[in-house]
Amino acid sequence: MHVLNALMPQPDQAAAFFAADADAPMVMVNLLKFKDRAEYPDGSDADLTGREAYLRYGAAVQTCLAMVGGRAVFSGDVTGLLLGEVEELWDMVALAYYPGPQAMLAMVALPEYQGIEVHRFAGLKGQLNIRTRPGLMSA
Repeated sequence: MHVLNALMPQPDQAAAFFAADADAPMVMVNLLKFKDRAEYPDGSDADLTGREAYLRYGAAVQTCLAMVGGRAVFSGDVTGLLLGEVEELWDMVALAYYPGPQAMLAMVALPEYQGIEVHRFAGLKGQLNIRTRPGLMSA
């Protein structure tokens, strides 16, 4: 299995993602890898770690999620791997509920979201976003 962390989807990848299951609720699994040091375009906050910059985004994105009917479900540090192999573990896992892919699209278009995305880019080295369909055990 080839794994490639990224910061933004390719246009064809995004088009396919947002077209599929357009009305189905989803929980996004975010596997996050942080930069050692935050990298803001203007050079500010160079004393922050990538994790600290991303946590600024994580705190602020909660409001944006709520504006589109979503919510944060879980976040936690990755502390080990029991099964399988990867070259490098992710640093954190975060789960976010959305009423559907269109809600996620609406969220990233919000001016409020666009104002906080700088923290995401400053802190993230890369990530995987995995769409899941809430099942019987979901809250």
